Amino acid sequence: MSALRPFHIAFPVRDLESSRAFYGGVLGCPEGRSSDEWVDFNLYGHQIVAHIAPIPERPEPDHSNAVDGHDVPVPHFGIVLTMDDWRALAERVTAAGVEFVIEPYIRFEGQPGEQGTMFFLDPSGNALEFKAFEDLSSLFAK
Repeated sequence: MSALRPFHIAFPVRDLESSRAFYGGVLGCPEGRSSDEWVDFNLYGHQIVAHIAPIPERPEPDHSNAVDGHDVPVPHFGIVLTMDDWRALAERVTAAGVEFVIEPYIRFEGQPGEQGTMFFLDPSGNALEFKAFEDLSSLFAK
């Protein structure tokens, strides 16, 4: 298998200023190219692009599924971090006063695929998950 390549995702946001404040300020993502309708961010080496789009006001994600006793919002996106980076991000997001959908915790503790995970929403209501493994080889463990 070849080396892992950067991932790209484009997602809808209500406005660019709150997106810049959240992704650039709270999450610390460097900004790349932009226009009046979109902005690129570098999310740990991956390209995420916030595009202005009509988004209905929604208090919560469209759906959720039960995973390890928590209601996981669907859809969502995020990244797998090192455990140190995950802990640092959890502290940063907490300090910024971001409300968690699922607070940082260890999922599947003592089982294959044990991982740190946390979920929260961006200002436009997009659900984000950040996770980490002590042993990355357990990412796809059954």
